[in-house]
Amino acid sequence: MAVQPAHRDSSYRRPPQRKSMHPQIVRDLGMRIVAGEFAPGSRLPAEAVLLASFQVSRSVLREAVRVLVAKGLVVSRQRAGVIVRPRSDWHLLDPDVLYWLIQAKPAGDFVETLMTVRRIFEPAAAALTARLASDEQLQGIAQAYAGMEAAQTPDELLEPDLAFHRRIAEATGNDLLAYIGNMLSLALRESIKLSSKLPNTHALSLPRHKAILTALLSHDPLGARQATMVQLEETRLDISRILDPDGGLV
Repeated sequence: MAVQPAHRDSSYRRPPQRKSMHPQIVRDLGMRIVAGEFAPGSRLPAEAVLLASFQVSRSVLREAVRVLVAKGLVVSRQRAGVIVRPRSDWHLLDPDVLYWLIQAKPAGDFVETLMTVRRIFEPAAAALTARLASDEQLQGIAQAYAGMEAAQTPDELLEPDLAFHRRIAEATGNDLLAYIGNMLSLALRESIKLSSKLPNTHALSLPRHKAILTALLSHDPLGARQATMVQLEETRLDISRILDPDGGLV
């Protein structure tokens, strides 16, 4: 079972350098919305202003707005213009919206937001997987761990590490949990990249994940939950050392 990247880069995250301005407009406006430049309830600049700013046709601009509408960021109303929706309406698990949010947040705020979600989600998912996973699913998780063991560099460690967590969510047998786990992979990727700045990241990561795997293979829900909680707390401390080398904690 090969380890595949969870998310391919969207053109709305890293717009390609090409003639079409559509991806650049979506990214620019999306980033400015999630960063708070355009507050919920406020209107985007008038169409004439945006056309002049981006130097594009009306059809290109309107298509970009339709993408933002589909992502839950704005609503377009005749005569009222394009209005930013409340944050509670944003599709935060949309990979592009999540990526823009990560880029807009200070690193410490992003880590705290992500770790809170992970502490709620991952221990419960691991416990459920320990109870319900098939032998084939457990083998897939074990293969992801083997890929982590075989990694020689932080870059090589990234994809199998992501696959390890994603396959645990998939093995719950719950489609919604699997979807959430897959969507969280994007945020988790940024977190792993951050923690990999520690010189001994490989040595730190393997025993923590091995403890989770051992509990899963033993069909031990309590052990899987506890091992996951320990892994998350130690990951938080690792990232804290990177963000605040003088000793503060995130």
